[in-house]
Amino acid sequence: MPLTDENERVAERLATDGVDRDRRRGRGAVTNLSGRYEPVARVAEDDGWDSLAELPAFKTSVTIEKPRTIITTNQSPDIPFDRSINPYRGCEHGCIYCFARPTHAYMGMSPGLDFESKLFAKEGAAELLERELSAPNYTPRMIAIGTNTDPYQPIEREKKIMRSLLEVLAKHKHPVGIVTKSALITRDIDLLAPMAAQGLAKVHLSITTLDPTLARQMEPRAATPSKRLETVRRLIDAGIPTGVMVAPVIPSLNDHEIERILEAAASAGALEANYIFLRLPLEIRDLFREWLLEHHPGKLRHVLSLVQTARGGKDYVARFGERMTGEGPYAELVAQRFKLATERLGLNRQRLRLRNDLFERPQRVGDQMNLF
Repeated sequence: MPLTDENERVAERLATDGVDRDRRRGRGAVTNLSGRYEPVARVAEDDGWDSLAELPAFKTSVTIEKPRTIITTNQSPDIPFDRSINPYRGCEHGCIYCFARPTHAYMGMSPGLDFESKLFAKEGAAELLERELSAPNYTPRMIAIGTNTDPYQPIEREKKIMRSLLEVLAKHKHPVGIVTKSALITRDIDLLAPMAAQGLAKVHLSITTLDPTLARQMEPRAATPSKRLETVRRLIDAGIPTGVMVAPVIPSLNDHEIERILEAAASAGALEANYIFLRLPLEIRDLFREWLLEHHPGKLRHVLSLVQTARGGKDYVARFGERMTGEGPYAELVAQRFKLATERLGLNRQRLRLRNDLFERPQRVGDQMNLF
């Protein structure tokens, strides 16, 4: 479908299915359409008595989930880890571009507003982790946390699931890599600093823009850009190796900030930097278009045209090796700018490798204790 026709289709849907601004204040998505696996689609429609005006605002709810396992494995050749943990499903930060949004469809919910308001907390995660680490055939390698939804989103203040996981990893000297947008990670410096001193922990702060207005639009409940830079400083001062993720790079929206973000990160003490080009799989394709129509309508066609230029004429291509960076002249220009800036600022001179050799396997019930 041509770009113009596609945008017109989304505009028509937004006009009929868009959620009132007051009901979604402080949220990222503009709509809340049914998930792709649902047999029926539910649409709110006024009955002539202003009934939509009486609907309540979207409030955050948390459902307790009891998973059977907690470590997720993958064999993707273009990411630097083969295992991860996600303490939560859904994310209250509400980042409009979040590639985890489509996973809410597996829960029978919308990747739109449901994703950022109907959350799931995996209580008992620490006990599951200790059990899985104790398996005789378990081989330690870095566990990545924060690769799907943010482990330090607001509900972590109360639930403390992430902290309980870190306590297990610290106790058994297991390496961990964390990605977050939240300053709440500084709460756990008492755990992370000793781990980092042993070569067992590193952190990346995701910084997509230095513009607080754009940040509030894209990531409505995440920490401000200045707070994230302050968090980088605090982690570095505590001896915790910290880098930044410029993710995602969005054409004509934040791509002009690449050098300034890296300069600010380097000034804060960051050691490493990476980036990811905007990804628009599944429902995110329309959610992002709707968001652009509301916040940046004048840039809509230009942004999406450049995205498709870097995706072989499509909104998204999921090929390994290209899905994170795109392809073609525009994508190559972004990659070159990023490379030159990191070299000039002294970033990525040495990639930290976490240690696996200190791991102390948890004892299982019935294991004989070592006398020496």
